[in-house]
Amino acid sequence: MWDKVAERIEEFIKKKVEESNADGVVVAVSGGVDSATVAFLCARSLGSDKVLGLILPERGVTPEEDVTDAIEVCKILDIEYKVIEINEIYDVIMKKVNGRESLASANVKPRIRMIINYYHANLMNRLVAGTGNKSELRVGYFTKYGDGGVDILPIGDLYKTEVWELARYLGVPERIIKKKPSARLWRGQTDEDEIGISYVKLDTILKAIDSGIEIEKVYEIPGVSREEVERVIEMVEKSRHKREMPEIAPVRGLLELKNH
Repeated sequence: MWDKVAERIEEFIKKKVEESNADGVVVAVSGGVDSATVAFLCARSLGSDKVLGLILPERGVTPEEDVTDAIEVCKILDIEYKVIEINEIYDVIMKKVNGRESLASANVKPRIRMIINYYHANLMNRLVAGTGNKSELRVGYFTKYGDGGVDILPIGDLYKTEVWELARYLGVPERIIKKKPSARLWRGQTDEDEIGISYVKLDTILKAIDSGIEIEKVYEIPGVSREEVERVIEMVEKSRHKREMPEIAPVRGLLELKNH
């Protein structure tokens, strides 16, 4: 099955690059399983010479093992890569806005990284391949106009637990697959702690909701509590704006009346 999934995603990547008259893709390689999986798929789809890996650590926050793992992914795939620390850029922005440590300041970091991604993508006539998975997209666990601001989402239809399986099929190093997921927004941060539920439980709930069954039956799923189900439903609803284009104020009707 995973061979067909990989083939479908690789065809998607190739098609989107061709439709855009682009010369390849840029991928932010973090040392985690999502970005490694996307990098593997892009290299298989387009060839190593059409993939640039950008490794964008924050000194003092990003563990050295993440940088090492990200570099290894790029070397395994024989893709060009650059390591660019974001500390100086972040410090300048925080100084200019008189910033303080908060979720707002943490969200500046993925936005800085996306600026760097798009600089290289524009320079090289490439698309930015995002690394978001379906679990995180559904509950809004991404930064708007940060890691959510990309051109294509190759693994966006795969739940996190499915990404782990596809990663194994592709040959992503096992230690990367088994690493505790973290966006590295601050020291010691982990995704599951911040979301408030394990990915296994999250995916179980999301798959049930997405299947269209009645909510009362979702509450009856073994191994998950009513509170956890309600938490996931709330996250999905509150993050709806992140998955949609900005709303436009409807004034055309008024202007057309005026012209008549």
